[in-house]
Amino acid sequence: MPVYDYRCQTHGVFSDLATMSKSAEPAPCPVCAQLSARVIMMSSQLLDMAPANRQAHSRNEQARERPQFSTPESRAEDKARREHRHGKGCGCGDKPIRQSHVIYTADGSKVFPSARPWMISH
Repeated sequence: MPVYDYRCQTHGVFSDLATMSKSAEPAPCPVCAQLSARVIMMSSQLLDMAPANRQAHSRNEQARERPQFSTPESRAEDKARREHRHGKGCGCGDKPIRQSHVIYTADGSKVFPSARPWMISH
């Protein structure tokens, strides 16, 4: 059973268990047994938030469970994303893939120069 918050006129806010079907009904105060209405508590962080941020949070919460509709444009975007070889977020765009060059040293060992010198080659 969920816990709901109620507010007694005399003793303030208290919590009580109630079934979902009875959540809107008033609950008796544990101190004076006076019927008290349910209140919805909000975190102070949400109340102090800038209005634009609060709207963004609300929009994100609504979008999380919303179904995605298939359109010709969305299917084309999905296909292009699947066919991309480097993975999501590589940032290459339409640039050609740079081939690494092999350099042989005087003793015959191979060196693979890279744009990432911190990586160890095999």
